[in-house]
Amino acid sequence: MTENPEAESVSVLVVDDQQLVRDGIASLLGIQPGIVLAGTAVDGGDAVEKTLALGPDVVLMDVRMPGIDGVEALAILRRRGCSARVVMLTTFDDEEYVVAALRAGASGYLLKNLPAAQLADAVRLAHAGVAQLDSSVTGYLTPSPASGPRPPSVPPPGTTGLTAREVDVLRLLADGSTNREIAARLFLSEGTVKNHISRVLSRLGLRDRTQAALYARDHGLL
Repeated sequence: MTENPEAESVSVLVVDDQQLVRDGIASLLGIQPGIVLAGTAVDGGDAVEKTLALGPDVVLMDVRMPGIDGVEALAILRRRGCSARVVMLTTFDDEEYVVAALRAGASGYLLKNLPAAQLADAVRLAHAGVAQLDSSVTGYLTPSPASGPRPPSVPPPGTTGLTAREVDVLRLLADGSTNREIAARLFLSEGTVKNHISRVLSRLGLRDRTQAALYARDHGLL
């Protein structure tokens, strides 16, 4: 049976206010296997219009742009019910931008120094629902340990509806542990861990592991 390469292709909209950067990223992605360029946009307002009109699978969005910036454009898209995965691609790794973008619903936060092949992989993973963060920004999701861990006997705030085991899973998930590591720490099977994570996300109204990390950060679970 002949495979159809377009069946698994991922369409991408590239958003950047600098033409040289925008065209360069678009050109590099356009020659990567399985990546189809849906178009480009010059700022946040243009990004909103073209995302809604073209329906790309993934939007690579710069953060700082004149007029409507990347975070605001993402928030507008989410309010309008757009389900495209939006990955912030920027030179800025400031904590304020990282947290604001993830709160707005970004599917990742990456820096522009990625090689083309890795950026293409990031696009494919984002389309598959895998949130990604540059290694330089992951620390922004966890608070300073100065206050020490919360005693297990004290019910953490914001965990109404979760079992004690699910709270344990949430803490480890937010700390960056993989499913295998969580399973080993809690003496559970990986399948059970996956079920716990699904219930935690559902009960707290969270979309993915990144939002879970932000939630745990905000509610003092780390």
